Amino acid sequence: MNNIKTVFSIKDLENLSGIKAHTIRIWEKRYNVLQPMRTETNIRVYSLASLQKLLNITLLHNHGYKISKIAKFAPEKIPQLVKEITSNKNANHHAINAFKVATVNFDQAHFLSTYHALLFDKSFREVFYQVFIPLLEELGILWQTNTITPAQEHFISFLIKQKIILNTERIQAVEPITDDRVFVLYLPLNEIHELGLMYINYELLMNGCKTVFLGESVPMEDLKDLHKHFDNIVFVSYLTVQPNNVHIDDYLQKLSEEILQKDSKLWILGRQTRYIDRFKLGAQVTVFDSIRELIDQV
Repeated sequence: MNNIKTVFSIKDLENLSGIKAHTIRIWEKRYNVLQPMRTETNIRVYSLASLQKLLNITLLHNHGYKISKIAKFAPEKIPQLVKEITSNKNANHHAINAFKVATVNFDQAHFLSTYHALLFDKSFREVFYQVFIPLLEELGILWQTNTITPAQEHFISFLIKQKIILNTERIQAVEPITDDRVFVLYLPLNEIHELGLMYINYELLMNGCKTVFLGESVPMEDLKDLHKHFDNIVFVSYLTVQPNNVHIDDYLQKLSEEILQKDSKLWILGRQTRYIDRFKLGAQVTVFDSIRELIDQV
């Protein structure tokens, strides 16, 4: 069972804020900016309010405020200054921190208010590239270091998926500009991380392409049926954990032999592509290093 974090270690604060634990201790001792609680074994632990305060202090510090000056501010002054200086480039950093707080506290309202504030100045595409992608990369590290739980990661991923679905639905009613090829988006068997694939589908639709979204954990055999309905297919897949590093080359070879026909291609990206022996890839298979690179190819 996943435990919801209500208190944080100093290592958690370091991971979430980017401020070294040693520096946090100095700020705490010299300037009294945080008031940790103590466990029965006299270990420092921090509340969610302390985490939020540290994230705000970090933003001010990065913006040129000295910690000695920040320490003298009234409690209500710090969030007020953060709000005043948060614009353009700083807005992205502030939003990422706000989404982190929403994640650790399972706070949907905080996520939504932050998201809608971003949309005053940014398109959904800009929010995704400038905020959501860096956020997800940071959360991946936080999950690996046990700073957040799998439940918290699922919570924030689902909210981001909701926004992709909402924006995708708005353009699905528009007829494709070109139907000379169809993009079939799928994830291999046992691959369930579909957020990146969902966003690619949104981008393809925005570019006037015809798409068929199959989603997660699709057996290879199920792809054969697509050739009965479409010519000139581009299969698109996002490999996060599957196929694993031992079997990925065999998977791609089998897919090339059994699924790809003369007029079809396979475009792939994701973490697992680093294990591919690219010298073994046929001309019909293309590996991309990012979503932007793939969309530029459309």
